[in-house]
Amino acid sequence: MLPEIRDYARLVRDFRWNTPERYNMGVDACDRWAMASPERPAIIEDNANGVEITTYGALRDLSNRLANVLRAQGVRVGDRVAILLPQTLTTAVAHIAIYKLGAIALPLASLFGAEALEYRLRDAGARVAITNAAGVGKLRSIAPPLPDLGLILSTDGADGAALDFHRLVAESSADFTPLETGANDPALMIYTSGTTGPPKGALHAHRVLLGHLPGVQFPHDFFPREGDLFWTPADWAWAGGLLNVLLPSLRFGVAVVARRFDGFDPEAAFEMMARLKVRNAFIPPTALRMLRAAPVARGRHALELRTLASGGESLGAETYAWGRETLGLVINEFYGQTECNLVLSSCASVGVSRAGAIGKPTPGHDVAVIRPDGTPCDPHETGQIAIKRPNPVMFLEYWGQPRATRDKFIGDWMTTGDQGYVDNDGYFFFVGRDDDVITSSGYRIGPTEIEDCLLRHPAVAMAAAVGKPDALRTEIVKAFVVPRAGVTPSPELVADIQSFVRTRLSAHEYPREVEFVADLPLTTTGKVIRRLLRARG
Repeated sequence: MLPEIRDYARLVRDFRWNTPERYNMGVDACDRWAMASPERPAIIEDNANGVEITTYGALRDLSNRLANVLRAQGVRVGDRVAILLPQTLTTAVAHIAIYKLGAIALPLASLFGAEALEYRLRDAGARVAITNAAGVGKLRSIAPPLPDLGLILSTDGADGAALDFHRLVAESSADFTPLETGANDPALMIYTSGTTGPPKGALHAHRVLLGHLPGVQFPHDFFPREGDLFWTPADWAWAGGLLNVLLPSLRFGVAVVARRFDGFDPEAAFEMMARLKVRNAFIPPTALRMLRAAPVARGRHALELRTLASGGESLGAETYAWGRETLGLVINEFYGQTECNLVLSSCASVGVSRAGAIGKPTPGHDVAVIRPDGTPCDPHETGQIAIKRPNPVMFLEYWGQPRATRDKFIGDWMTTGDQGYVDNDGYFFFVGRDDDVITSSGYRIGPTEIEDCLLRHPAVAMAAAVGKPDALRTEIVKAFVVPRAGVTPSPELVADIQSFVRTRLSAHEYPREVEFVADLPLTTTGKVIRRLLRARG
C-alpha cells in the first residue's frame, strides 16, 4: 500500500487512500492468503510444548468452523463477542471468525480482574465470551450475573455453564461463506485504557485494518520484506498488539509469533527473538527500558532484527540512543491512540528520525498541534495533538456515548488529550497528557523530559514524574524511582538524582521530592498510570 519511495515529501504528496466500498478484514487478513498459498505459515506459537506452526489454510478452516459455531449459537450481525485470551492461536482464530460473521470483536486483556471485566462486558452488552479456565473463574465471580452474556466458550474444556470450545469447533463444518460487509460496518471495539476516567468503548469499522497499513509499513522500513517475522510483547487485546502487529502482519502474509509472558521477562525476550530469528518487533517503551536495565549482555543473543518500532508512550532520547548503541538499530517511534492509531511515525531509512521526537505525519494522515479554538499552533507553541477527519483509521464512535463522541472533536479535528508541539522541521514532540502536565511557579512542565533525564542516571531503572500540590508553587515535581538491581536508596542518592536533573534540565524542572518504589503502576498496555502516583502524594 505504501510505495517504496525514499523521499518523505514525495511519499506524503503522492499517497492516496483506496478504500473499497465492500470490505471484510477477516477475509483480507486470512482467506486471501489461504486461497493463494494455503501452506504459508501464519501463526508461530512458542510455548511449553515447543514451536507450533499454523498455516493460512488451517487458520481459514479453524475460523470458518468457529464462525459456524457462533452462528449456530445465535450470534448475529452486530453482536458483541468478547475475547478474553492471551497471545495464542485461538485468539487470532476468534478475531477472524467474528469479522467473517459480521459480529463485533471485543478484545479484553487477560490481566483484567473481575471488576474491570464486568464494567466492559456490561457496558458493551456482550453476548458471548471466548476465554480459558482462568477467564471462566473471573466471569463466575461477577455478581449479579451479566444479563446479556448467554454463552461462554472455554478453551480449557467444559466447566459448569462454559462449553468446550475445541469440541464444538472440531464438530463444526469448515465450509462458511463470510458476510460481505461494508468497509464502514462495525467490526471491533477496544476500550480505552482509562488512565484519566472510566474506559470508553472505541468502535471501529472494518476499514480500520486498511487504515493501519501505511502506519505499519513506514516505521518498519517498507514492510514486508522476504524473511520478515513479526513479534510484539504487547497483548493482542490492545490496539498496539492487535492493529499494529497481528492483523496487519497477517494481511501482508507475514507470520506472527505468539508467545505468552507471565510478566515481561527481558532475558526470555532476548532469547526468543534470537532463537526464532524475529526480524520485526514492536516493543513498547516500558519493555524497552526493562531490556535496557536487564543484567544481560546483548552479545549473548545473536539477534536478527531488521526493524524495531515503539509507541504507546514517549520513548525518550535515552532509550533511542541505547537502541543505536546496543542493538545497532534506530528505534522508529510512532504515535496514535485507540481511537485513531499510527498517525505519526518515524522512518530512519527515509531520513525521518530525531531523538526525542515522535515522528512526522504518516502518509495519508493530516495531523497538527492546535489551540483550543482549533487553529494550528506556531512552531514550538504547545497545544493539543489532533487528527483531521475523514480518516480510515479513525473510530466510528464511543459505544453508547454520543456526547463523549461529539466532545472528542473541535470541528473536523479529533482531539487526543495529548499536549505537544511541532519544531521548525515538522517533527512532533510529546509533552504529556492534559492531566499529566505539571504547573509549577508559572511554568508548564511535561513529565516526559524529566523521566528521560532520570533514566540517564546510573542508579535509575525506571521513573515517573508527577505534579504534587504545593501552596507556594501550585505544584512541585515529584519523581517516583525504581532503582537498579543492587542500588540501595539513601538521602545521598536522592540529592545526587536531584542534582543530576537540575544540571541537565533546569532549576524549575528538577524533582523537589524523590520517592523510591519497587515498581510503577501500569495499564495493561504498559503505560504509567500517573493519576495513581498523584493520589499517593
